[in-house]
Amino acid sequence: MADLSLTSKSFFTALEDGRLIGSRCKKCGYTVAPQRLICPKCHADQMELIEFSGRGKLAAYTVIYVPPTEMQQAGYDGKNPYCVGIVTLDEGPRVNTQILGLDLTHPEQIQIGTPLSMTTIARGPEGAQKKYLAFQA
Repeated sequence: MADLSLTSKSFFTALEDGRLIGSRCKKCGYTVAPQRLICPKCHADQMELIEFSGRGKLAAYTVIYVPPTEMQQAGYDGKNPYCVGIVTLDEGPRVNTQILGLDLTHPEQIQIGTPLSMTTIARGPEGAQKKYLAFQA
C-alpha cells in the first residue's frame, strides 16, 4: 500500500485493483471508509491507511425504480431496478454502495444481516469506464 495515500484518488486507485481501503486513527482507533486525513471521532490528524477484508453485512437497503440519469444510462429503470444499501464492514465502518445478487422481484424478502462480499462494477463509455464499489450477496 506504499503507493496509496489518504487522498480520494487513492480510494479509486485501490478499487481498480479490487481493494477496499480506509483509515484508522492512531490516537483513538476509530476506523472509517473511505479514508480521511482527520479522525471524525476525536479530530486527530494521526490517521493511517488500512485495507479492509471486503466482507460485511447488509444494514439497510432500498430498491430504486426511478434512477438518476447515470444509472438510466447503465440500463436501470422501472422494469430493471437496482438496490443500494448500507453495508457494515466486518471491521466496523459502514459504506453506502450498490448491492448485487439480491432478488429484486421480492424486495420484502431481503434480509438485514445478509452476508456480503466486496466487488466492483464498471460503468461509463467503452474505453473510459470507471470501477465503482459494490457488494455481492
